[in-house]
Amino acid sequence: MTPRAWARLECVALLALIALCLLWEGWLAPLRPGGSWLILKSLPLIPAVPGVLRGRRYTSQWLSMAVLLYFLEGAWRFGDPGLMGILARMEIVVSLVLFAAAVGHAHATAPSRQRQG
Repeated sequence: MTPRAWARLECVALLALIALCLLWEGWLAPLRPGGSWLILKSLPLIPAVPGVLRGRRYTSQWLSMAVLLYFLEGAWRFGDPGLMGILARMEIVVSLVLFAAAVGHAHATAPSRQRQG
């Protein structure tokens, strides 16, 4: 894939993960009725949006590490009953796609790769 394709996939996955976190803890299946403070878990992803939109390699590098926390949360809540379990599975899938896209983008835009082309 080209660096631009990796960046697009990374952008879509990042926005999907932010939306999933907001919807999950705000309305769909909050920990407490009426919403919970866990809605704030989407905040660490917000600073990545401008860097991902601009295709910055450094953002992809740190985002690839940060997104593993969302994977871990999804794995932790995987066995929850009902909608929480379904949303946890969705979080696992989206976080893995974001991880792969961030690593792919960082790899494709490495300075050593730029000189080869």
